[in-house]
Amino acid sequence: MKNEGIEGTERFVSPDRGRGLRAVRHFAVGELVFACPAYCYVLTVNERGAHCEHCFTRREDLSKCGKCKQAYYCNVDCQRGDWPMHKLECVAMVAYGENWCPSETVRLVARIIMKQRVTTERTPSERLLLLKEFEAHLDKMDSEKDELNQADIAALHHFYSKHISNIPNDQALTELFAQVNCNGFTIEDEELSHLGSAVFPDVALMNHSCNPNVIVTYKGTVAEVRAVQEINPGDEVCDSYIDLLYPTEDRRERLLDSYFFMCQCTECTTSSKDNEKMKIRKLSAPPEPEEIRSMVRYAKNVIEEFRRAKHYKTPSELLEMCELSQEKMGAIFAETNVYMLHMMYQAMGVCLYMQDWDGAMRYGEKIIGPYSVHYPAYSLNVASMYLKLGRLYLGLEKKLQGVKALKKALAIMEVAHGKDHHYVAEVKREIEDQK
Repeated sequence: MKNEGIEGTERFVSPDRGRGLRAVRHFAVGELVFACPAYCYVLTVNERGAHCEHCFTRREDLSKCGKCKQAYYCNVDCQRGDWPMHKLECVAMVAYGENWCPSETVRLVARIIMKQRVTTERTPSERLLLLKEFEAHLDKMDSEKDELNQADIAALHHFYSKHISNIPNDQALTELFAQVNCNGFTIEDEELSHLGSAVFPDVALMNHSCNPNVIVTYKGTVAEVRAVQEINPGDEVCDSYIDLLYPTEDRRERLLDSYFFMCQCTECTTSSKDNEKMKIRKLSAPPEPEEIRSMVRYAKNVIEEFRRAKHYKTPSELLEMCELSQEKMGAIFAETNVYMLHMMYQAMGVCLYMQDWDGAMRYGEKIIGPYSVHYPAYSLNVASMYLKLGRLYLGLEKKLQGVKALKKALAIMEVAHGKDHHYVAEVKREIEDQK
């Protein structure tokens, strides 16, 4: 395939930010800027049986692979289409049984290696940027990241050496893993549940902004980039690499740690939303600055502690952890404070897992208002919260509230996902079913 570019856009060198993507025509809000098929992708293990391994379609009548009995497909065409990649794992899963446990990143890199061997020309995923051009930032990696990289390389050798002949040397693998870690994407569904991992080279060309003018959504294994602000000729096209809920310091810290740059976007240089995001309770005696700083440190610690605790604590213990942290933070922070919202969101997730629908609904009702303020317009986080709430209301036979919430989700999704997306059609059906 020749380098045909992407109509309406061009690759350019962005001042102080290296290469980027720029519009050469006007794009209206909700308009598709471009679509990019995955160069390589992998369905997450937890979604096996619910989604097709090849096209990621969600359906109940999938057929399983006759050999490994673990991969599921829509039909013979999907199974055949996936075989060049699935064969890497099929025999290995049978041989290793329960001991087959490479990480999603290792699985993805194994597929990239195989794809690169049989690909001689530029692919439809690389109209503007080749995968081999990805930044690796090896010079900026600390010892912790380097150790994780080496563990992934060891796992690749362990699980795939019998199935991939002449695995690249460790230097090449170190670079490839670093490239994937810095440029890979998580494919998510309409409720932002994790479906898999992929690389989309042309999407990776876009630089970051905390006030993005496009949003990336997924239709199966194709990434779709849509305008969420008016884009004029000459404007740089930017998406967000991270969750935008948090204040400037936290966002910058996350971007520096994961993507190795200090964000200088307008949101970061003005910190315009920070006061609202870090709102303090109205008390007769306002807390001292040091008390606030101390509570922020506690909040960051408890967020990290909870992330680790998910792996070993019971759901009821996790819920208690959420409740206790909210009680402590609530002495100083307002309920709309983003650290309070973070723990409420975690609590809602635990309630959903425990099938405590009333508890999940109560948390969702507290979260949705502040989310609508803190996130940019047409945020997937806001849409997914309205969607979860709407479905909870309907399940609890609160029909009017359910339809109202689903309609609010739909208004965002029609812009972010496009009016022809199957997720949009599903939500419309859910609303129609209530008439």
